[in-house]
Amino acid sequence: MKNKPTSESRREFLAKAATAAMAAPLLFSSEANAAPTKLRHACIGVGGMGWGDLQQFKKHANVEIVALCDVDEKNLKRAAEFVPGARTYTDWRELFKAESGNIDSVNVSVPDHNHFPIAVEAIHRKKHVYCQKPMCHDVAEVRELTKAAVKAGVTTQLGTQIASGMGDRTAVQLIKQGIIGKIKHAYLCSNRPGAVARYRLVGPRPAEAHEVPAHLHWDQWLGTAPVRPYAPDIYHPAIWRTWQDFGTGWSGDIGCHIFDAVWKGLGMKAPLSVIAEVQKSWKDSPERRADTWPQGNHITWQFPGNELTASNTFQAEWFDGEFYPPQEIRDLYKDGEYPAESAMLIGTEGALLIPHQKMPVVIPFPNGKVKDYILPTLAERNHYHHFVDACLGGEKTESHFAQSGPMTEAVLLGTVAIRVPDQLLEWDSVKMKFPNYPAAEKYLRRTYRKGWEVS
Repeated sequence: MKNKPTSESRREFLAKAATAAMAAPLLFSSEANAAPTKLRHACIGVGGMGWGDLQQFKKHANVEIVALCDVDEKNLKRAAEFVPGARTYTDWRELFKAESGNIDSVNVSVPDHNHFPIAVEAIHRKKHVYCQKPMCHDVAEVRELTKAAVKAGVTTQLGTQIASGMGDRTAVQLIKQGIIGKIKHAYLCSNRPGAVARYRLVGPRPAEAHEVPAHLHWDQWLGTAPVRPYAPDIYHPAIWRTWQDFGTGWSGDIGCHIFDAVWKGLGMKAPLSVIAEVQKSWKDSPERRADTWPQGNHITWQFPGNELTASNTFQAEWFDGEFYPPQEIRDLYKDGEYPAESAMLIGTEGALLIPHQKMPVVIPFPNGKVKDYILPTLAERNHYHHFVDACLGGEKTESHFAQSGPMTEAVLLGTVAIRVPDQLLEWDSVKMKFPNYPAAEKYLRRTYRKGWEVS
């Protein structure tokens, strides 16, 4: 039998235990690995769409907006009044230098051409990133940003807000259930009334520089893009999407929204090929083709099939501007005017219409056998707040970059095809090459102007 410990030995044991606990407190703390309860956030871009993004983040009870950035001091002033106490910057690079230790996350709500440098800098600094669509301006940027996000293990979310809505999430579940049989074709469109004015005819590029307003930091606005003379009401604040230097055109702007539910529902992978038909007046104008995007596009992708498709390949088509889905497809919808922005999936037994921002509509074929289905029970979800909750240890985001990156690549391959209209481009996703037409590969990536290179 062992000797019973004395009171003195007990005191020695307790003293040693206390010393060990003080030396390594994390080993004894039940809260050592607890998720943070507050997200320190920086908003980069607070005008236009960025103003709406700022308001959404501010509504979350567990978000503290500590820094704001915009190249337009008018935007910055309004945002600073909305979030008193937040530190303000006109250059995102200065924000990261000063605030890297003070922030956990950022949202990137600036023109497309500056998405990648800002987002990848944030990721390299281990910050969570919410980035407006499209993820980047170029295919190669999307690939690199996706890889960086996965490697860093940060939380990400693409700004496809409707993807968190009841309509898109319901559509994803219905597609996965195969209720309209095997999928044969997808018709995607964005023929929104007034959109032509949004992507109005501009060009050629203004030759003479106008005086830059005192409130606008033009060099920072240009960022990675080539130097262009400032011209009022041409680039900033809204018409930049029309210009190849800055935006990705109509399909790049809206394509990620319309593609999202179809992509997720079918579990789509990189396309096998892409080809584009474009507006004739743009196609026949060398000046416009050098600078701007057309106001009408018809893009066709061939994708590899899977267990949900009717064959080993699957075709998706995009229509915008003066191009519309075929009349026989639009005629399938009997309950009013065909939705201007929507996706229509054609199956072997019926069709599924997914109107933008609305609930999906199942359309049985006369002799088809649409499966019985029950609409899924889904909780309401705010896309921005879902990102915040994920940053704070909640469930994975709806449109994380590993999910939305490959889809964005496909959308942007459409913009490459636009620049070489009527040319079928076979796509080698692994090598990022067009084996049958290498001349188009120059449109996969840009050369950033001096001083704005991304390391």
